[in-house]
Amino acid sequence: MANFTALTGFLLMIFSANPEIEVLYASLFLVLYLVALIGNILIITATSVDNSLHSPMYFFLKYLSFLDLCYITATVPRFVCNSFMHSGNISLWECILQCFAFTFSGCAEMAMLTVMSYDRYVAICFPLRYEIIMDTSTCVHGVLAAWTGGFISGVMHTAATFSIHFCGPHVIHQFFCNVPQLLKLSCSNDYISELGVSAFLSLATFLCFIFIGLSYTRIFSAVLRMPSADGRSKAFATCTPHLCVVILFISTSVFEFLKPASDSPTGFDFLLTFLYTVVPPTFNPMIYSLRNKVMKSALNKMFKGRKA
Repeated sequence: MANFTALTGFLLMIFSANPEIEVLYASLFLVLYLVALIGNILIITATSVDNSLHSPMYFFLKYLSFLDLCYITATVPRFVCNSFMHSGNISLWECILQCFAFTFSGCAEMAMLTVMSYDRYVAICFPLRYEIIMDTSTCVHGVLAAWTGGFISGVMHTAATFSIHFCGPHVIHQFFCNVPQLLKLSCSNDYISELGVSAFLSLATFLCFIFIGLSYTRIFSAVLRMPSADGRSKAFATCTPHLCVVILFISTSVFEFLKPASDSPTGFDFLLTFLYTVVPPTFNPMIYSLRNKVMKSALNKMFKGRKA
């Protein structure tokens, strides 16, 4: 508790010392945030009101979109606000909340993508038993498991991170409370517990990745054995959006967390952070709406209904 009373907040680094360029970056982030906000809200609305989208696949998609909103809202609005006000200050409790929200939504999203891969596996490999296996109870339990896992991960990660003692200038070389950068402010080796939590979460993420990989190995094997070319095309069409989202989410994250934290981050470091914090939640709705005919049809009906 002494650490909390002595520390009042941190200073987040800005992208550029030039105020005009910083406002330009903030404007770009704001536009992308609005795109993500509108896209994910449209998907949540469409999957809620359109009867043709009341299936397990779109049930999971609705909650994935909500997690995307949490994921990008945890970091971008604060950065935009700080940039327009030309201030990088963030209080201790705001930093704690940001760290928890970002970890929770990121881990819960990884778990949700894993659950969705199981849904696609059952749909392709066991089509006649799909409705029995993926009933309402299974879907609700899948969502609850993903959210519970995300919540526990967020609590563990945040508690371990802010249990350390911070020394020196409390400057975070990122535009949000990035855990690797926070660990560099540690006074001594009291961040060992946080490294243990990070290792555990990394192992859990790796197991999710392995599960998704095995699911798609089975899926592609089943699809390639289909005698009908039209059947193969439809099967691939139902899996492609989810696979694209998985690849986007994992590929933008892996480079950031595999590279060592730098004492003086370069523009490339900020670019990597931008990729894994902003790109997935912004482009996920586009992937699902552009690659999915049922989703495009539902969105068209929704807009036509409003015009009428």
